[in-house]
Amino acid sequence: APNQNCVELCHFLMRNYGKRFYFVGTDYVYPRVSNKIVRDFVTSNEGEIVGEKYVNLNARHHDYAPIMRDIKLKKPDVIFSTVVGRSTADLYQSYHDFVFDPKVLPIASLTTTEAEINAMGTDVGEGHITAAPYFEGINNKASLGFTKRYKQRYGYDQTTNTCVETAYFQVHMFAEALKTSNSLLTDKLRANVLGIDYEAPQGNVSINLSCGHADVWTRVGRANRRGLFDILYSSKSAVMADPYLLSYGTGKSIA
Repeated sequence: APNQNCVELCHFLMRNYGKRFYFVGTDYVYPRVSNKIVRDFVTSNEGEIVGEKYVNLNARHHDYAPIMRDIKLKKPDVIFSTVVGRSTADLYQSYHDFVFDPKVLPIASLTTTEAEINAMGTDVGEGHITAAPYFEGINNKASLGFTKRYKQRYGYDQTTNTCVETAYFQVHMFAEALKTSNSLLTDKLRANVLGIDYEAPQGNVSINLSCGHADVWTRVGRANRRGLFDILYSSKSAVMADPYLLSYGTGKSIA
């Protein structure tokens, strides 16, 4: 939910880089709604959106060149990316071609995982920011065991990521609900999955009774040359899902 990633990422970016944001996204509902949420937070904290561009799902390297030229012209403090899929690597490679410095102007994302960093090249991805509940570098018993088993099965050159970890804990939760309900009927499964918890690689997670979303951890990481993320911020426990941001009134400061 937005309060579990967008909010803390905005905190971090506005504290450490500045308040001038440039949006780049894939042209469908998730990026447009995410950017609307971030726009509200940024502008309510005296920030500014200096550009907003969208590309199709099949965008390639050359499609980003005009956007990079516009970024050079607008001089934002942060590039906020909601680009997804194979096109993600092309965005970062185009950024790299234009010789931007992620120490000064990072690309910040909710969707760029270890998989995308390794696809684009770790030299290209180094220094960029992602907010996610899980990164491979989490040093707890569940995460270390999960990573070890994953690499044994899929190859030691493979990295885990937040999508892999989410699929993993959700299957375990589904199995527990199925065992309890002994039925595939949705109403029976839902009744048994609400409130369930599981010791996931990210830490203990649960399904929120009030909204049915997962209560997951909030983390911000910076990609390093090894294709992993150095964790810069971590919540102390899972963050209760607030999918409609009811706890954030209009104009409420987050910075």
